[in-house]
Parts: sequence; C-alpha cells; structure tokens
Amino acid sequence: MTPAQIGAFEAKTHLSRLLEKVARGESFVITRHGKPVAELRPVAARRPRFGAAKGKGFRMAKDFDAPLEDFREYGE
Repeated sequence: MTPAQIGAFEAKTHLSRLLEKVARGESFVITRHGKPVAELRPVAARRPRFGAAKGKGFRMAKDFDAPLEDFREYGE
C-alpha cells in the first residue's frame, strides 16, 4: 500500500493527529511543493536481545541440537 502524501505545512499543523495514525500503523510521505522530502512511519519492532529470556523460565532440552532421526542418514 502506498503511503498517503501530505504537505509539510499540513503535517506541521496536524502533527499530533498524524502521530496517532502512525501509532496505529499508517505511514505518510511529507512533501514540499509537491515533491517528497520525508517519510513518517511506525518504528520497526525491535528484535529481542541475545539472552533476553534469561531467568524467565525458558528451558532448552538437553538434546535440542542432536541430529533428528529423519535426517540421521545425511550425517553419516
């Protein structure tokens, strides 16, 4: 879906309303004299940091990295 275009003056005037829409997932291209100059879009979701589940009760099976029976012949 192509983001809606909005002029810089209108974006400045209605920034709070635009931010509410962006928080709901909408995106906008801000233009100056009809030419695109910027994008206003939601921030991408952050990926969990390595070790983020530590202490949260997550347990890995002792054999989690053991060869799967279905693929055992490929490892021989």
